[in-house]
Amino acid sequence: MELTLNSSSSLIKRKDTKSSRNQENSSNMAFTKTKPPTYQFQAKNSVKEMKFTHEKTFTPEGETTERWEKLHVLSYPHPKSDANVPVFVMLPLDTVTMSGHLNKPRAMNASLMALKGAGVEGVMVDAWWGLVEKDGPMKYNWEGYAELIQMVQKHGLKLQVVMSFHQCGGNVGDSCSIPLPPWVLEEISKNPDLVYTDKSGRRNPEYISLGCDSVPVLRGRTPIQVYSDFMRSFRERFDSCIGGVIAEIQVGMGPCGELRYPSYPESNGTWRFPGIGEFQCYDKYMRSSLQAYAESIGKTNWGTSGPHDAGEYNNLPEETEFFRRDGTWNSEYGKFFMEWYSGKLLEHGDKLLASAKGIFQGTGAKLSGKVAGIHWHYNTRSHAAELTAGYYNTRNHDGYLPIAKMFNKHNVVLNFTCMEMKDGEQPEHANCSPEGLVKQVQNATREAGTDLAGENALERYDSSAFGQVVATNRSDSGNGLTAFTYLRMNKRLFEGQNWQQLVEFVKNMKEGGHGRKLSEEDTTGSDLYVGFVRAGRIPDKVEEASLV
Repeated sequence: MELTLNSSSSLIKRKDTKSSRNQENSSNMAFTKTKPPTYQFQAKNSVKEMKFTHEKTFTPEGETTERWEKLHVLSYPHPKSDANVPVFVMLPLDTVTMSGHLNKPRAMNASLMALKGAGVEGVMVDAWWGLVEKDGPMKYNWEGYAELIQMVQKHGLKLQVVMSFHQCGGNVGDSCSIPLPPWVLEEISKNPDLVYTDKSGRRNPEYISLGCDSVPVLRGRTPIQVYSDFMRSFRERFDSCIGGVIAEIQVGMGPCGELRYPSYPESNGTWRFPGIGEFQCYDKYMRSSLQAYAESIGKTNWGTSGPHDAGEYNNLPEETEFFRRDGTWNSEYGKFFMEWYSGKLLEHGDKLLASAKGIFQGTGAKLSGKVAGIHWHYNTRSHAAELTAGYYNTRNHDGYLPIAKMFNKHNVVLNFTCMEMKDGEQPEHANCSPEGLVKQVQNATREAGTDLAGENALERYDSSAFGQVVATNRSDSGNGLTAFTYLRMNKRLFEGQNWQQLVEFVKNMKEGGHGRKLSEEDTTGSDLYVGFVRAGRIPDKVEEASLV
């Protein structure tokens, strides 16, 4: 399956009971009737470049229509970068066990030694909310992470730590299950509207709904307060390491740690590629916010529900009235809804990043946040899959510049996925353009003055994928990368040819893309490992590392 992100979660069926309806109707919530933050961006009049885009439309009857259309593209001159781009490697999801201990420490030690030998800058680890604070509110267990930090430091590596406030499990590639903290799940069972909900009433427990960000629904604290307390506890526990061995703090802001709505959940076959996904705005907090926003602009009747004509998870754009070529997305109502829906997402990110900035300011560590690379249906007018995820990016509206500006406001690095993907690898009917999407984000971050970092979206070990990342960094337009994090350390990574490709990639990124191709016997930058891996002679320590 061609995906940029592997988001999914187990979905909870909404209980259609009298008691739950009463609970919903009796809620005492007050929402200020104001518009969401105005991060909207209008395209400049000065067009630097004129391009034509080719759009294929696949109808439910199987007919195909083709259209060519002029597309205005803003071009920002960017000199080729010769700078060293440090490469990090993501550690396994279960690096710290549910009991709070470092998983397979001997294997981890050997793996880190191998990565250091390959010239890797450091590693990335998820600090799971559901693991650290599982014993009760404000009862934190950081011991497994303390052991990891000490080991990383011993090998002279750096560490990127992700504040992971989402559920682990149910995603493609997930090797373990780490739900939200038990005490949080208990609150959700009492009030199911705490999690995202689609129009059919299906609940998604992967992340707390941003609709209740400022409501004290978690035993007297708001979700933003809970996330802030978690980050503050991390800083207090590892204050002496932050800015040293801990080089970066990535702030999780949604499903898979990304700033987005869980619009394409894969569990139980709910969504499959390249479906458009569904809007996630039907919990009572989101509905109340929508109603307040509609009333604030004198359109009360627009605030009763989300779009009625947006189709279902696995529709294609042309199968819906909302997302088709000249659909509702481009109407006055469509613009109203998308400004609110995307504005709420920006507001959520703004609050979380402001909090993180206040907590980690002065530590010397970089702050970063992740944005999803949703490349399917990018070559259509509506960009349906991006819209349902909360990115108001259409043929005539730039959805990424407002996000980049919000990141820049807090001096936060924007981490973007699907850097390894090529347009030609994607199925034709999905109208994908990962290359076009990455270029747009490069341009947006450059204009906003925001640093850009990257990741690969899928497990790839081939020279084509690595070469695409190098080429993206060396492109003539948009931002180059400040860092790249490779997904992910596992058994396959340490296999001969795969390992050789990683070593070559790290070398190329260090040399700004000018690195020569390593010969099969060349062990430069990896004198301990490449030679004997190629020859099939794997010592005990490295074989153990491959089992991580």
